[in-house]
Amino acid sequence: MTSPPPHGRTELSLTPAEAPPQLRADAARNRARLLEAAARLAAEQGAANLTMEAVACAAQVGKGTVFRRFGDRSGLLLALLDHQEQRFQAAFMSGPAPLGPGAPAGERLHAFGPAALRHEDAHRELYLAATQPDPVRRHLVPARLVRLTHLTTLLREADTDADAELAAQTLLGYLDTGLVHHLLTRRGLPLSRVEAGWHDLVSRMLVRGDR
Repeated sequence: MTSPPPHGRTELSLTPAEAPPQLRADAARNRARLLEAAARLAAEQGAANLTMEAVACAAQVGKGTVFRRFGDRSGLLLALLDHQEQRFQAAFMSGPAPLGPGAPAGERLHAFGPAALRHEDAHRELYLAATQPDPVRRHLVPARLVRLTHLTTLLREADTDADAELAAQTLLGYLDTGLVHHLLTRRGLPLSRVEAGWHDLVSRMLVRGDR
């Protein structure tokens, strides 16, 4: 008989949301062309000003094509966000240590926060535009679930006393784009201080109590 998890915790699955079905080659090319046009417009005019009509015009397709591919403006922004996230995911999943594999879990946790903060700072307007419309929906975004899975796995590997999944949610909350934007722009905190706060939070989570 399997013993119950410690402290009455229920271990939740770490599997990210189901991946979207594989697109046909022509559909994938059309999607890539739309995202390229959207990325160009976002860079020129700002992600907050991006519209489905403008993307359709830039890609020289009907507006209905953009809606069929992405559903709505939020879906388009999330697709753009996913494109940027893929680069960051490659860094922490297969890049050099300590962010990538090859370093102890604790070192990788410390490296993750500053890397995420700097990545999002470079694309802050897109992250803000993509995550603001629906505060519930953003918790189900595949990119966020990948981050949650990664942090939960590292916390478990570090063998802390913390509830790994809830601790990972706390760490993700610290990296919330809106919060970081507020701290950097409204509160005037330097990015180095926000990074130092991450290291302090991780260090506290990695402390083990007496067994």
